[in-house]
Amino acid sequence: MLTRRHFIWTSAMAMAAAQAGPLLAQEVVIPVSAAPTGITLPPVTEGDYTIPERFHAQIVNVRPEFAANQIHILPASYNLYYTLGAGRAIRYGVAVGREGLLWRGQGSIQRKVEWPSWRPTDEMIERNPSAYERYADGMPGGPGNPLGARALYVYQGSQDTAIRVHGTIEPGSIGSSASNGCFRMYDSHVIDLYNRVSLGATLFAY
Repeated sequence: MLTRRHFIWTSAMAMAAAQAGPLLAQEVVIPVSAAPTGITLPPVTEGDYTIPERFHAQIVNVRPEFAANQIHILPASYNLYYTLGAGRAIRYGVAVGREGLLWRGQGSIQRKVEWPSWRPTDEMIERNPSAYERYADGMPGGPGNPLGARALYVYQGSQDTAIRVHGTIEPGSIGSSASNGCFRMYDSHVIDLYNRVSLGATLFAY
């Protein structure tokens, strides 16, 4: 069974991570000069918003047994990793589900949508009708849509989990437990991920 501790790895830091316990996620940022060729990462700003340094998109070392084209999400550190293979991954910042709404599990990306439309789930409407009932008929995609510029749809078999990896119109929420269960990313980061990930990619949320 995969765990967060199985995922993050470097030879220099493995023992320190083990001693610190399973909640410690450590990795080494790859210098630009040593990064795989042909990889351009998103900017460090999101419009007028300056992305905190700890959530800059970075190429990092991970355990070498992880195949390319996988998504690993570590909610405790608010990071999403897209594996490149050969012990490398791109690390992005995310927002995760609020207390009681955090989704954990394994699924696959079966649908990708640019500027997705959005409808709150029935559970969201029931929990907070004053915020969501007016959107019961849905909202078309666009710059004001809560799902942002791109969405990756998580399925388990043929079943849509209603969990998405998507952009956001609230960049300040990245790095917090703020969503109704989905995983938010900066729009520039989710566009970068969208362009890399292939349909059928496995997603793990620990």
